Amino acid sequence: MFTTFQDAFKLLAQLDAGVLGIVLVSLQVSLTALLFGTLIGLPLGALLATEEFRGKKTITVTLNTLMGVPTVIVGVVVYLMLSRTGPLGTWGWLFTPKGMIVAQTLLTTPLIAALSRQILEDSWRIHRDSFRALRLPRLSALKWLIWDCRFSLTIAILAGLARAISEVGAVMIVGGNIDRSTRTMTTAIALETSKGDLPLALALGIVLLGIVLLANLFTFAVRQIAERRYG
Repeated sequence: MFTTFQDAFKLLAQLDAGVLGIVLVSLQVSLTALLFGTLIGLPLGALLATEEFRGKKTITVTLNTLMGVPTVIVGVVVYLMLSRTGPLGTWGWLFTPKGMIVAQTLLTTPLIAALSRQILEDSWRIHRDSFRALRLPRLSALKWLIWDCRFSLTIAILAGLARAISEVGAVMIVGGNIDRSTRTMTTAIALETSKGDLPLALALGIVLLGIVLLANLFTFAVRQIAERRYG
């Protein structure tokens, strides 16, 4: 076991090209999906937090349900959509990073929307009367609300990153785990472990944990700076 750890750290120290390629694919797919998930989920969460309309409870329950949906189900749905006989088959995105981004976006969006809705709804209850007294336009009120909750919303975005970068099932189905094309850290870990290449699997696991740790440390540092500056 100790030898396995030694070999894993040697791969990392040597900046192995195979490891770097897998890490770059993972970051490209996950960060792009996180961007799209934030651009869609954050406004959706703000809308649900501040507006009253028919079907709001249904949408909220649906988002909460989708937060915990098994990733393989999302993978199968996206696979059917992008396959040759599917409605989006002409795009040619199956077994490509683009298809993986679609799958991960569908995973991150409900999570970010549901978490941001709860955060913004609590703040809206506090500031709603003040906004109305000032007669702020709804768009301006939403912008101020999001800005006021920006540090808390980083938690929702961080959760979206963790959901995307640690995902296995959907990207395995949609991406196909193709070497130097659609192989991510999680799919490579699963493959290399089954092959018995434990040093490579462990090296990728260490990188994955390091990325999540750095994201958490960044969020913590931002919150600490904000608390010192704004009290």
